[in-house]
Amino acid sequence: MAASAGVGALAGDAAFAQATRPSAGQSAEEPIGQLISAVDRGLSSALGAMVAAATPQSALPPKAISAHDRASADPPGLPTASAPVPHHGGPGSIPPASAGTNGSFRLPSAAALERARPGSVAQVVHIPPNHVAVMLGTSAVAPSSAPPAVKNAIDAANTLVGQPYVWGGGHASFYSHGYDCSGSVSFALAGGGFLQAPLASGQLANWGAPGPGKWITVYANGSHTYAVIAGLRWDTVGDAKGTGPRWHVALPYPQGFIARHPPGY
Repeated sequence: MAASAGVGALAGDAAFAQATRPSAGQSAEEPIGQLISAVDRGLSSALGAMVAAATPQSALPPKAISAHDRASADPPGLPTASAPVPHHGGPGSIPPASAGTNGSFRLPSAAALERARPGSVAQVVHIPPNHVAVMLGTSAVAPSSAPPAVKNAIDAANTLVGQPYVWGGGHASFYSHGYDCSGSVSFALAGGGFLQAPLASGQLANWGAPGPGKWITVYANGSHTYAVIAGLRWDTVGDAKGTGPRWHVALPYPQGFIARHPPGY
């Protein structure tokens, strides 16, 4: 059903653009550009729907978070006051800045973006070429060499693509109408079986093992977090079209962040 909806969006956008004709004072290139943009939107919608529909249930976090899971997910040595507290009224019970902000990111120049390819990202984070995922529309496809846990983390993240940025989103529950930086990173990690409950950005800076990982690296500080998974950046910022959980074929910005990774990954 999801795939059909995506294909319908493709057909609708393409038909709209195809019906566009040059009018007086309009160059011939404008309708062509509109057609290309419409087909691109339709393909992204269709491919995204197909990827979401194909996501196995095992790749998704649990529907509910028990008190035991939330306590066991909390890295040792951190004050308990920093842990997000579920609240039916929303994220208001989360201590200030504990969930992380949407961070800050200066969009690279056009030349830098042109150089940003999966291979260059892999070189920066020291990922072998056969460990690099590829983009399919707005979704990521894991390489065949990826372990099941990494594939599940990518599949889970794909289901959030297009969600809006909402501060505190993804903390009271893994499932929300929007996600903040740590909520979206936690969702992906939980999909891979690396977390039992969402963590705040400051907690992720003390999570897992130190340094970059072979497959997954989480960059975190007290106000923002993002991840590089199989060579693609999973982040809520850095997209000129808006904010929210997105994959980026762009270099990470590790200055001021602590790098952590799941042990063995």
